Amino acid sequence: MATGSLRASAVLAAFLCFTLPLMPVQALLLKMSPKAARRFPNWYHRQVCRILGISLEIDGAVVANAPVLLVCNHTSWLDIPVLSALAPVSFVAKLEVGGWPFVSALAKLQRSVFVDRTRRQATGDAAAEIMTRLKQGDTIVLFAEGTSSDGNRVLPFKTSLFGAVSGEGAKEPQVVVQTAAVVYTHVRGIPLSRADRPRIGWYGDMEMTSHAWGVLRSGPITVTIKVGPPVPLRDFKDRKDLALKTEREIRSAVIGILRGRPGDPGLVPVEPSEESRRKKLALPQARSEKWT
Repeated sequence: MATGSLRASAVLAAFLCFTLPLMPVQALLLKMSPKAARRFPNWYHRQVCRILGISLEIDGAVVANAPVLLVCNHTSWLDIPVLSALAPVSFVAKLEVGGWPFVSALAKLQRSVFVDRTRRQATGDAAAEIMTRLKQGDTIVLFAEGTSSDGNRVLPFKTSLFGAVSGEGAKEPQVVVQTAAVVYTHVRGIPLSRADRPRIGWYGDMEMTSHAWGVLRSGPITVTIKVGPPVPLRDFKDRKDLALKTEREIRSAVIGILRGRPGDPGLVPVEPSEESRRKKLALPQARSEKWT
């Protein structure tokens, strides 16, 4: 127990000592060099992953010569440094994140797109901003489940943000869609079981501070990321087609990683029923500490 607490304290101290001096650097880059401001968080988060003891096993790559809508599953607050270490990206986050102490500053420095989920019109505005950023060549991460899971499954994707993006995307042939399946597989080199994996997941009504402390105490973590091939955004018929195909691709990749059979065409994941999808989409958006 004491060893875990010492580790967590050391990691937290190292993170703050590394991060605080670099925050004004990124703020200056945002004003002076937008191109460098895109790249700098990628380098920063690679170092953060080393500080946190996160080992990345990456299959595939995010294309660097085209604007990318990167559709991902969402399990933990760890997804932010992990995906940021993968490539220069910006995130779509709920509006409340912009009010979290310290975290909001980091999110704004990474040029996150904030969405007010309580207003339908705001969703359309956010989608328009995402499309603008894609036209500028950015890679935008979208957690399409709209919340986080326990790490053992992929929840049904919500289609609201896909709507305006897929519509406008038909006019932008250079914009591509890629998926990224993120699975936390080991702690201290020991494979995580179905029962253990939710300890890494940050979901439901978990409080962030206590969860983060527990994760830091647990030891080094291995995460596997499966990046799908790029598909032109205009190749998807509509938002439902875009949501369903990316959901299936990510679910298949997640199941393959969890079962130790990545890329096995014989694995056929069980999809949510139409009834469960309707119930999921009908649930009210409660205020929580989650990113989406």
